[in-house]
Amino acid sequence: MTEPFVLSACAETLWPDRPMEWRLRQLTELGFQVGIWGWQAHDLAMLEKSGAVFSSMTGYVHGRLADDKGADELLASARRSAEIGKRLNVARLNLHGTGLGEGGRPVTPCEIVTGAMWLKARDTLNRIADLGAERGVTFMLENLNLPLDHPGVPFARVEDTLALVSSINRPELRLNLDLYHVQIGEGNLIAWCRKCQPWIGEVQVADVPGRMEPGTGEINYPGVARALFEMGYRGPICMEAFASGDPAAALAAFRAAFTL
Repeated sequence: MTEPFVLSACAETLWPDRPMEWRLRQLTELGFQVGIWGWQAHDLAMLEKSGAVFSSMTGYVHGRLADDKGADELLASARRSAEIGKRLNVARLNLHGTGLGEGGRPVTPCEIVTGAMWLKARDTLNRIADLGAERGVTFMLENLNLPLDHPGVPFARVEDTLALVSSINRPELRLNLDLYHVQIGEGNLIAWCRKCQPWIGEVQVADVPGRMEPGTGEINYPGVARALFEMGYRGPICMEAFASGDPAAALAAFRAAFTL
């Protein structure tokens, strides 16, 4: 049995009653890298001293892809986030089509995405890639799901994020392929993994329904793991999921699903 992928877990969704410093230490002791959301919610000195290896964090605070004002806000906050990411040695910085507020709802919802918005989003992401090259960091564009968790987020579907990232095709901009969101929004997980594989920066996982650890729902994650391995993927897999019971047991189930 081998563990061919780099495994990480989102500290935000596990042990919610424990301090973040304790969560980081626990994940590190269990052998996982760590994902976090917005850096502004945390004590940066504590994060820096924690000893955790950070797989990813949110790479902006404000902004949007598809209009001039939003793009300028996104670039400004991404620049600050890149500085924090370098300080913490975060491997990848995550982006969305627009900022997310309470409960993951879009700060600026959008029901119709026009051709002009597509062109602006592509221009904005090219500027993001320029920033990544300048600062020596990698940004990722994450797909989300519209039916349940993130209605009104533009460029949320996996076909949208793939179209943008693959058309730009620069190493400073990759995909955060979130399979929980793909399952709810599009399905056909393994086919999407194959289409996205050349541009994947990270794969995120949780089961459906419930957004809990692998093995609690309908997704055959051991089958997905085998398919990813066979197509040559060896990169990071992050469990961004809530625990159905004991978080340590949830992490063990995650590890087992991605051990071949």
